[in-house]
Amino acid sequence: MDVLGTHVLLELKDCDPQLLNDLPYIRQELLNAALKVGAHVVGESFHQFAPQGVTGILSIAESHISIHTWPEFGYAASDIFTCGDQTMPERAAESIIQALRCQDPQITQIRRGLNGARVVEFQAAELAS
Repeated sequence: MDVLGTHVLLELKDCDPQLLNDLPYIRQELLNAALKVGAHVVGESFHQFAPQGVTGILSIAESHISIHTWPEFGYAASDIFTCGDQTMPERAAESIIQALRCQDPQITQIRRGLNGARVVEFQAAELAS
């Protein structure tokens, strides 16, 4: 397959609800994740919902990093899509998982390209290996 990018989808259950509702914290942790993988931030948009929840996206030269939170459920959905082979979205995923103190992450990786997509699901412990 002619891989053009890697898309990592995060289902983050059992996260710290207070962190999930803290827009400045979420913003900074997404920026930290981008920095850790050498991504180049070219834009951003974040929003605090009432009574709770945060949504945000970093546009990066390599594609994007996004998140949407449900503090009332201790849940967040996040995705990291990077094109090329210079960045490692798995490291960004690990950073976000740790930042939200997630106890039950599910990670799906999609290798995207000209010949279709290949999907791989794995546990957070496999990120380190």
